[in-house]
Formats: sequence, structure tokens, C-alpha cells
Amino acid sequence: MKILRGLDNLLRWQRNGGAGCALTIGNFDGVHRGHQAMLALLNNEARHRGVPSCVLTFEPHPRDYFAGKFQQPDLAPARIATLRDKLHELRACGVDQCVVLPFNEALARLPAQAFIDEVLVRALGVRYVLVGDDFCFGAGRQGDYAMLDAAGTALGFDVARMMSYEVHGLRVSSSAVREALAEGRMDDVAALLGRPYSISGHVVHGRKLGRELGASRDGAGDGFRTLNLRFAHWKPAASGIFAVQVHGLDPAPDAPPLTGVANLGVRPSLDPGDVNGGRVLLETHCLDWPERVRCALAQAPTPGEAYGKIVRVELLHKLHDELKYDSLDALTQGIAKDCDDARAWFAARTAGGEHPLHGSHAALRRQTTRDRI
Repeated sequence: MKILRGLDNLLRWQRNGGAGCALTIGNFDGVHRGHQAMLALLNNEARHRGVPSCVLTFEPHPRDYFAGKFQQPDLAPARIATLRDKLHELRACGVDQCVVLPFNEALARLPAQAFIDEVLVRALGVRYVLVGDDFCFGAGRQGDYAMLDAAGTALGFDVARMMSYEVHGLRVSSSAVREALAEGRMDDVAALLGRPYSISGHVVHGRKLGRELGASRDGAGDGFRTLNLRFAHWKPAASGIFAVQVHGLDPAPDAPPLTGVANLGVRPSLDPGDVNGGRVLLETHCLDWPERVRCALAQAPTPGEAYGKIVRVELLHKLHDELKYDSLDALTQGIAKDCDDARAWFAARTAGGEHPLHGSHAALRRQTTRDRI
């Protein structure tokens, strides 16, 4: 998938022979099943027209921008996915190209007609535009589907609107995913996404405290060594302690993921001035390290470490919210209990023949919030 960042790069690509496209526009946070249905339709329309399929998205989220501008952090939506994971899922859905526009003051002030003329027609050369049923655009959200449809008739591109996507009579939306994540309903999250919820990224350095905590408890002397991933947004939709699966460490072809326990959040028991500067981290401790993984890591630039590797962590089951412990001893005991609870959950799931996507849909509630898709 070709990725173009910023309007200048988009215009440069167009001048160098970039073709027209079939386009959809939105934030696509989480790339849930409603998004996936829209992208499938987009790809089909693109093939019929002999043009690439294209997603136009924004970073930061427009509501993030206005939250900062008006100093009202509550305006910012909790973020389901990082930009890395969003782009990965768009690629997995077969999208040919993605344009990432920075949402800034200039874009916020751009009138709806100017957005059509300058971005859709001049920069993208659209042949077809697919939007959601509640799509609005331009300064003050003054542009809507009717305006876009009229512009398409006048300027020579087709416009279509896709209505809400429902599963078992329940609307699939980013709001529904955020609510399920906030409540720790990970089976419901997987049902809405069509896959387990996951976070990926490069393994980064931390304080290396985990390898000291509980070292005497682990015969290998690893303690509670963790793989640290930064979540590049201050307001993740999920937080707490989770039973997880880790992909990307085992070099064996078709190797099963490693089981683990992970903390997603701000680590309230540790010094906020640590090496990660109070950033949101996903800290994952693998419950077992197969020998072939240890051997592979022994050949790493930092022998025995996974720093720099790209891993993907699936959050399958929430154990509890983040807790603040009064001492390192209490923290060690808490982590040990989390590891025991995670092992028990995996054992019960295996014994019951359960699969992470087989969660009950009964707990899902109809969503009335109308997200921009």
C-alpha cells in the first residue's frame, strides 16, 4: 500500500503521473467490521473503474486538534489504534493507497467547497467517492452528502453513501469499540473488530526494573522482564492488566504466539519521571520463553534482548484495572498474582476449547452515537 503524507507530497505525486482514484474519507480508528465492509465496497468500485482504491485519513484525529485548541481534553476521543496499526489494517483490507493529512488550523479553516476543489479534484483526481451515512466535512462541518453529491454531478465523479453496518441488529461503530474497551469486554471488542484487539510496535528501552522484580522466583533469573511498546497517544481506549498473546518473537515458521500478561497504561506505582517520561506504555511479560526464542534473541544486536524488534500483542482478557502498589515488594506480589491468573485463564480457555473471537454478542448494546466513519 502506497502511503502519502501531507498535501504537498500528494500534489507532487499527482504532478508525477499519479492516477485518479476511488476514495473514502474518515478517521477509521480501529478499522472495525463496519469500516471493513466499506473498504470491500470501495475496492470493488475501484476495480470496476480501473483505478486504485484510496483512503483519506487524518492525524491527529480532528477532535484531538480541537481539544488542544480549546484546551478541553474531554473533547478528544479515546484512541483505539495507533497510526501504525491503522495503516496495517488498511493494508490488510486490500487498500491500494492511503493519504494521511495533518489536521491543523489550515485544514480546519478550509471551506467545504475548497476541500472538494483543492483536495478531492485537484490533488486526488477522484472518480468515485464513498462516504458514511453521517459524513460531514469542511470548516464548521458545513459540507454534507448532498453537497458532495451535487459537486460530483457538476465535476464528473460518482458519489455513494453507505448506511450503518449492523451485526445482530447492533450498530458497529468506533464508539461501540471504545465503550467495550473501556469496560474490558474483550470478547465483544473482538466481535466488533472481527479479530482480537492488538497493539504493535518496536520494543523500546524501559527502566529494566522488571528483570529485578521477582528474579529469585524465576529459575531462569529473568524475573518479570517486559517487552515495552509505546502507545503513541495520551488517551488509549483500553487500560489495565490483560492476558495477552505475543506475535513476532518466535522465529519458527507458523510458530504459535507466546502467552503473557501485560500492563497498558501509565504505571502508577513507578516514578513518573522514568526513562519513558510518563508516556503510555504496553509492558508485556511473556509467561514462557521457548529455547528457540532465547537462541534467536541471543543473536540480537543487544544479545538476549528484543529491543528494536516489531512485535504485535493481542489483548485477549482483562484481569483488572491498573493498581498503585505501596512498595516494590507489593508490586512484585501483584505481578506474580497477575501471572498466575493469566496462566489460569489460558488453561481454562484451552480446556474449554474457546477461541478469542468466540465471545458472546449478547452484552453488546445498540449504539446511537453517530461516528464519522
